[in-house]
Amino acid sequence: MTQVARPPRTGPDSGARGLAARVSLGRIFTPPSSEFLLISSTALLLTIFGIVMVISATSATETGVMDTALKQATFAVIGIPLMFLVSRLPIGFLKKMAWPALILATLMQLLVFTPLGIEDAGNRNWIDLGVVSMQPSEFLKLALALWIAYVLLRKRTRLAIWHHVFIPVVPVALLAIGTVIAGNDLGTAMVLVLILLGCLFFAGVKLRLFILPVLLGIVGVVALAIVSPDRMRRITAVCSDMSNYEHDCYQSIHAVWGMANGGIFGLGLGNSQEKYGWLPAAANDFIFAIVGEELGLIGCIVVLALFTFFAVGAFHIMRKTTDPFIRVATGGITVWILGQALINIGVVIGVFPVMGVPLPFMSQGGTALLAVLLACGVLLAFARTIPASERGMVAK
Repeated sequence: MTQVARPPRTGPDSGARGLAARVSLGRIFTPPSSEFLLISSTALLLTIFGIVMVISATSATETGVMDTALKQATFAVIGIPLMFLVSRLPIGFLKKMAWPALILATLMQLLVFTPLGIEDAGNRNWIDLGVVSMQPSEFLKLALALWIAYVLLRKRTRLAIWHHVFIPVVPVALLAIGTVIAGNDLGTAMVLVLILLGCLFFAGVKLRLFILPVLLGIVGVVALAIVSPDRMRRITAVCSDMSNYEHDCYQSIHAVWGMANGGIFGLGLGNSQEKYGWLPAAANDFIFAIVGEELGLIGCIVVLALFTFFAVGAFHIMRKTTDPFIRVATGGITVWILGQALINIGVVIGVFPVMGVPLPFMSQGGTALLAVLLACGVLLAFARTIPASERGMVAK
């Protein structure tokens, strides 16, 4: 029995399906933008660099280096795939998630005031989940940046009117920041204020409208310093001599000594002397001091260069995008990561008082690492829109 070959389908739907298939394959095989490669590579390098330095900084502790390294590496193994998973999310989905993300992050932050809350060194900013503890305020940073960007997107034609700029952005943001201040975490609260100001700036808000938020921030910081004798003492501590060595300047002085001891080339990876009990927070807030001691000035320059490349990729996204949501959210996330890095490094070299702010990607702490990798995933999702928008502009 002979089989008769069927004639090819020439209906109107066949051409549409073929075009859709070609477009879909084109999207899959489209090479990532330079911004995507720059941000993803610097995030990966900083994360790996951080794990190595955490292993080195904790090698002299009683808890054991493998336990600490395993925890940090576990969060990295979870966070890196999540970063690339988030990078595949549509921008419309991120916009829809702005309100739910802020509400969920704020509710999680309120859990620190329940029996799940953990108090450490006067700060109540952790919750105990049994298997692991986490710091909800780290996720609040990302949620706040996305929410402010979404609200300002809806008001983009009215940003010259002060009450449209401030309502509901400033009251809701202050409410979220207040949940962190209530836990006595001034350092994290300052980073959240930076995110708020960064989003307003990159939204194109007129500089004269910044006067009120800046004044409120200054008054708030001064008030929080005055009402807390311990905080006021740390802020006003003078560490340029040895008069306060055994008290508030102990870690700051040893951090400077460690970096000075490292010189240009450092003592070698794993050869830090300060991590042997002299620098209690060597793997956390003072990890940059261990970098300077073991890898010297060259190691510090490498870290600063990686953060610079990260900033270049983020600012290119803001410059090339035509979506106000992408521009404002990218600005908020960039100000968060770079501002926090500058604060941390400033504390280590003695420019700022000790604030308890970790170095993004590098300091020990799974929640902080996971949150910053998720934020990078959002930036990568934004970076994926760059080639398509540029082709659209060329076609016009």
